[in-house]
Amino acid sequence: MTNENLVYSGKSKDVFTIAEGPHAGKYRLVFKDDATGYMENGKPVFDPGYDTVVGQISGKGAIACRFATHFFKLLQARNVPSHYIETISENEMIVEPADPLSMAVESPSFPGSAPLLNLEFTWRNNATGSFWRRYPFVRPCRNVHKVVEVWTKGDVDVLITLEALAETGAMSKDEIAQSVELVQSIAQIVSQEFAANDLHVIDGKFELGRLKQGDGKIVIIDEISPDVLRVCKGYIPDDSGNCAAYQQCAITSLFDGKRTIKNRNQVPAADFMNIFL
Repeated sequence: MTNENLVYSGKSKDVFTIAEGPHAGKYRLVFKDDATGYMENGKPVFDPGYDTVVGQISGKGAIACRFATHFFKLLQARNVPSHYIETISENEMIVEPADPLSMAVESPSFPGSAPLLNLEFTWRNNATGSFWRRYPFVRPCRNVHKVVEVWTKGDVDVLITLEALAETGAMSKDEIAQSVELVQSIAQIVSQEFAANDLHVIDGKFELGRLKQGDGKIVIIDEISPDVLRVCKGYIPDDSGNCAAYQQCAITSLFDGKRTIKNRNQVPAADFMNIFL
């Protein structure tokens, strides 16, 4: 497989077209060791809630592939549509070709115009991260019932409303409703898997796409891996599902006009991956 077959290179994986053999025409995903996060006191802090690559973790790609395989097979068993076909090595899997949800620039183009690139569907069990920073009137770690938001995927992620997606023609209202339902159903399955192991998923993000074959069905694509989930321990829900331990867990601040929130009990990916592998 050469770079001539490269379809896309992202933060966590490369995507190649398979030119020959039994999987000709399919895509091959190669998981990388690159990890996202932020810098603190000159050192990288790895956190999947961030979108900047701050370093590498040896073997991370292989572990992410095994983790994704576990959850894609779980979805298969529950008849939840995805692009997954099979895993062929420790850091490679074969998937159905799919077009990430996107939209070309309307013709004629004009200075400054740009296409709508891959969309990411963020879902949240609790109010934290960028959700709390945008809605700081909400108590940290409040149950927000797997609320789904859509973001553009690129160097700078931008929140886009569901109404705007429909009005611009990027997605139909029916497609939007189906996509939100799909994301929430997968989020429920993932959350239950972690809850069975005494861990709580704070939030996550999935990428959806239209299969290139057939009727263009919208399915989950890309990955379900530690790169797209934030997990915590010590979650104590009250009668409404809000975390009663938030005062010991959520650390918030406002400095120079910038709000921050950190989850003291967030579990490093290395600590929860072993449970599923």
